[in-house]
Amino acid sequence: MDVQIALMLAQDGLTNGAIYALLALALVLVFAVTRVIFIPQGEFVAYGALTLAMMQAGTVPATVWLLAGMGATAALIDGGLALRAGQPRRLVGVLGWNLGYPLGLAALLAALPVKDMPLAAQVLLALAVVVPMGPLMYRLVFQPIAAAPILILLIVSVAVHVAMVGLGLLFFGAEGQRTPAFSDANLELGPLMVSGQTIWVVMSSVVLIVALYQFFERTLYGKALRATAINRAGARLMGISPSLAGKLTFFLAALIGALSGVLIAPITTIYYDTGFLIGLKGFVAAIIGGLASYPLAAVGAVLVGLLESFSSFWASAFKEVIVFTLIIPVLLWRSLTSRHVEEEE
Repeated sequence: MDVQIALMLAQDGLTNGAIYALLALALVLVFAVTRVIFIPQGEFVAYGALTLAMMQAGTVPATVWLLAGMGATAALIDGGLALRAGQPRRLVGVLGWNLGYPLGLAALLAALPVKDMPLAAQVLLALAVVVPMGPLMYRLVFQPIAAAPILILLIVSVAVHVAMVGLGLLFFGAEGQRTPAFSDANLELGPLMVSGQTIWVVMSSVVLIVALYQFFERTLYGKALRATAINRAGARLMGISPSLAGKLTFFLAALIGALSGVLIAPITTIYYDTGFLIGLKGFVAAIIGGLASYPLAAVGAVLVGLLESFSSFWASAFKEVIVFTLIIPVLLWRSLTSRHVEEEE
């Protein structure tokens, strides 16, 4: 290994680490607010990338029909609850968001020449399809069991992951897809050539992390999520809706996952099950942060990215083993240095 190879590996590690950092932040956020270890986080990465690829191929993405099905189910449940509570006016909002939005989006995708639209418009449409699945998933799957023990929530999370992988195979097929790069420019930094897509990935990750920081520090909804993460019972007593906090958290997690998929699709081939491995590496970073610390999770993500990159050079056949083995000393250290706290009722 010489300096040039080391710089190239460091570049790849930082690029991957930027994506893992976003996923780790999403995992920490979801666990802090809802106590759900969100195993399907990686599936939003694959769904975002492959939905964009289907649009660029000139077909209406099958994920829009999944969104419509989830919306119809949520509309049926919430509509029944509204009628039972004697609040028929709520039906307009329930049907409009849960049913009208997915069907209108499907009609729009069928009518527009999406294949010939600018890349930015295609990305926005892909996000418009995938991101609303987050709050709908929380409403249908996790909200009814929000008070269940963490182990039950984990089992359900694994079940959702398996279902999403199976649906991904049905929607997208077994073939991998790539999308065009956001930029074909290249930047020379001494002996190192940095691609425009790499710059896009790193800068987008930094911008999104800063935007999330501003959201949590300066907005009412962000402060509500922070309060819920610190003390769920206290936040509930202060009038913060647990269901609203859960839906908003899953919305942010889906946005981060789908945007991450869109960013990495030009630099790696995405398959229907690719997201699971990517999400696991984000989970390793989140574990380094104790599923509680955002800065430590981000630092852990960069560490995971660099370790993966250099491991691929020294022992490519064992790079995944090396990365996931990192979690063992972290768990041992945390088990020895932290006292056990009973889960709150």
